[in-house]
Amino acid sequence: MPARLKEKYQKEVAPAIAKEFGIKNPMAIPRVQKIVLNMGMGEAIANAKILDTATDELRTITGQKPVVTKAKKSIASFKLRQGMPIGVMVTLRGDRMYEFLDRFVSIALPRVRDFRGVSPKAFDGRGNYTIGVREQLIFPEIDFNKVDKLRGMNISIITTARNDEQARALLKGLGMPFRA
Repeated sequence: MPARLKEKYQKEVAPAIAKEFGIKNPMAIPRVQKIVLNMGMGEAIANAKILDTATDELRTITGQKPVVTKAKKSIASFKLRQGMPIGVMVTLRGDRMYEFLDRFVSIALPRVRDFRGVSPKAFDGRGNYTIGVREQLIFPEIDFNKVDKLRGMNISIITTARNDEQARALLKGLGMPFRA
């Protein structure tokens, strides 16, 4: 059974976007390509064990094993050497991606404190959208009692849209609650 959001995209969102922007070719209709979740852990310099808990939390949220990211260059003032493990990230595609986006939009985002909608300005000019989450507790899969420290993460939604207007229409159609 395909993901609920994927079905909604195929039946409602894609035809609406094609009509709105006058796209004739069905392959040119913008769609979500992948979602990347990234947790940068600066404190992993002092304590590498922190990455294990972050890895477990990301695995619980996404249902996929995260990759440990390493520092690209040395920064002496941060006591950081090249190749040190510094964060964890996971890339979601296909049904798992739609499943995550559905849970993120309908369950996790409304649980954010004082939530008034996500910023409509966080597009990069090429149709990709990045949102920062301050704490991992907004995801219902995370057990509140097992959390040792609040950690934020960046969630990047990469689309095939050519510009920000198309991407905004796509994400709005998929239920992303933009601020007015």
